Amino acid sequence: MKLASLKDGGRDGTLIVVDRALTHYVTVPDIAETLQQALDDWAHAAPRLNAVSEALNLGHSEHSQILDYTALASPLPRAYEFVDGSAYLPHVERVRRARGAEVPASFYEDPLMYQAVSAGFLGPRDPVAVVSEDYGIDFEAEVIVVTDDVPMAVSAEQAADHIQLIGLVNDVSLRNLIPGELAKGFGFLQSKPRSALSPVLVTPDELGENWQGTVLCLPLRSWLNGERFGDPEAGEDMQFNFAELVAHAARTRPLAAGTIVGSGTVANEDESKGASCLAERRMLEIISGGSPVTPFMSFGDSIRIEMLDREGASIFGAIEQVIEPYGR
Repeated sequence: MKLASLKDGGRDGTLIVVDRALTHYVTVPDIAETLQQALDDWAHAAPRLNAVSEALNLGHSEHSQILDYTALASPLPRAYEFVDGSAYLPHVERVRRARGAEVPASFYEDPLMYQAVSAGFLGPRDPVAVVSEDYGIDFEAEVIVVTDDVPMAVSAEQAADHIQLIGLVNDVSLRNLIPGELAKGFGFLQSKPRSALSPVLVTPDELGENWQGTVLCLPLRSWLNGERFGDPEAGEDMQFNFAELVAHAARTRPLAAGTIVGSGTVANEDESKGASCLAERRMLEIISGGSPVTPFMSFGDSIRIEMLDREGASIFGAIEQVIEPYGR
């Protein structure tokens, strides 16, 4: 099934079930008013939501409405926790190689992860408001999963059973603020504004054979200002699968239902497949020519992030955002 949230309904939106074609939806107030409410009681809510989804896809829902993407909030307008990994080591390797540094051996055995912003997410069509272009505005196309309640110290095998929803994220980064923050030793804060999730999140069964070993095996496509930027395979070069990432996050603490775990920027060893962020393209330019050529994003620039199935149909809907100056 595919789930989303309308902006109407307060800070946590209004939960809706969306059809497979991403054209119609129904509200489900008798099951759960919000997606977080459904996740809090997932064992009971999921079968009922799935029944609604099946009826909707068969055209048996009398109260379905046409889906308007501009009316959508993030599927989870806010979450208790968002932890983001860096599971695609080609991305890590290039960034460090451009700085003349090697990847520590531990990066191949233990996931790199940080605590991201979860107090609020942008809607899939909301603009990205930034105070200054000097901050180095960048997009990052990633895959995310959402869990139910995860006990502390679970194994990766156990963690796999706690992954309930999958989606995409534009993990916005302000690159020129990152070096100063990392130099302080406490990690990202100002350099990571709010991110945007895909219009819908889907259950693993919607992905069929494209969900293998808790890895999503399809290209993740991005377009910058309407031009193809990259379409690396999300199923290739992922050093740690999502079960391993969830287990890593839960090593010393339980994870609450609704926790979001990100893959990190999707990247492949094959450079012909493009990149999923501007920073990586700039790193490749530094490696090959000594200096970056591609600028960071400017006000008015647009980014589109989407994943299509093998038949060319959109799975999660597209994230489409424009960069705009922040006006108080």
